[in-house]
Amino acid sequence: MSDLSAFPITKRWPAQHPDRLQLYSLPTPNGVKVSIMLEEIGLPYETHLVDIGKNESWTPEFLSLNPNGKIPAMIDPDGPGGKPLPLFESGAILLYLAEKTGKFLPTDPARRYETIQWVFFQMAAIGPMFGQVGFFHKFAGREYEDKRPLERYVNESKRLLGVLESHLAGRQWIMDDEYTIADIATLGWVRNLIGFYGAGDLVDYASLKNVPAWLERGLARPAVQRGLDIPQRP
Repeated sequence: MSDLSAFPITKRWPAQHPDRLQLYSLPTPNGVKVSIMLEEIGLPYETHLVDIGKNESWTPEFLSLNPNGKIPAMIDPDGPGGKPLPLFESGAILLYLAEKTGKFLPTDPARRYETIQWVFFQMAAIGPMFGQVGFFHKFAGREYEDKRPLERYVNESKRLLGVLESHLAGRQWIMDDEYTIADIATLGWVRNLIGFYGAGDLVDYASLKNVPAWLERGLARPAVQRGLDIPQRP
């Protein structure tokens, strides 16, 4: 039996199965990256819903695991050397789980780094830009009289979708015929942009061909379907 008592987060979110991976998350575009990955690789894990609407990610217990106050975060009770490993940042967690299991990350060195570059593309560009579109189009930012921020983020999101559209021409997945963590990192954000954010018309999503086909393929995967609703919202 693993002992996770050294982690303060387990005081607020107790582990019923401390021998399993512990996921602290919410099904947001960043959160579902990890839940989808966990469903894809099949490792046993336990989920703990962190309600960001109630600022639970800013509690001392959560900040002890992720000082940046963002979901998702994770503890692997069986980390390197058999010692528990705490991790935050969804991209880092994806890389860790891929290397731990040998799944969804190519073993060929060149293709491995090509995959990682697309994960970084999502982390550095797609996530931040799409998120700003959501803020200025759907949330508090929509009340701002000055529409230049919205226009700026919409235009940049259109450009980024264009990068994906061009890259996916003739490809089933971001890494050709190989489904990888690059797809897992990106699917939820594109889905959110046109779905929850309702920004499809803003970014001319209907004019795209390759991105919608790729998204449809991704959303058809059973593990993706499960992961998009983990942990279930209250």
